[in-house]
Amino acid sequence: MFTGIIEELGEVVSIEEIGESSRIRLRGPLVTADARHGDSIAVNGVCLTVVDDSEQLAKRDGEFSADVMRETLRRSSLGALRPGSRVNLERAMALGARLGGHLVQGHVDATGTLLSREPGDLDADGNPRWEVVRFSLPQPISRYLVEKGSITVDGVSLTVVEAALDSFTVSLIPATLALTTLGVKAVGDPVNLEVDVLAKYVERLLETRALPDTLGESK
Repeated sequence: MFTGIIEELGEVVSIEEIGESSRIRLRGPLVTADARHGDSIAVNGVCLTVVDDSEQLAKRDGEFSADVMRETLRRSSLGALRPGSRVNLERAMALGARLGGHLVQGHVDATGTLLSREPGDLDADGNPRWEVVRFSLPQPISRYLVEKGSITVDGVSLTVVEAALDSFTVSLIPATLALTTLGVKAVGDPVNLEVDVLAKYVERLLETRALPDTLGESK
């Protein structure tokens, strides 16, 4: 489980194709500082498992490897990564730690596309202090978004500003622009989307209430 608060901007070191899967090596000194074999690290919002042992992690100083299955490559934007690509990294949350964002599973529901960027006020150097960014929204998950609700974009916990049927907007503050890949994403770039899991649980509970009481009917 994650919080959607990015700890570090990492970088793809290499990608090795192994049959229908890939092994990705990434550089992230902060998230690997206490990493162990089997630990979970979210890469652009996708929960991946560290496959290096302690000796390999020590030798590779700030780098770790993760295997990515075909299903993950198909359902996320990780298949578009190349050596040198910047990625958002977050370690799994510790029990009892502050929940700064919202509950994020690291399970991508769909991919979207960055549609537009609108800069807000400028600072003294002429740089935008914030931006309103619009992403495409696949129809199967549009029902889970509400204004002022939460969504994860490439692993970043964000608040929905506007929830349309086929797109949504978020406001990115300077810290988000500077410390995550969302600050450099271009129009047309793909992003990983994960909706708030609480919305899916509520939907399922309501569906269950609407079902006939088959157990009672059989008595």
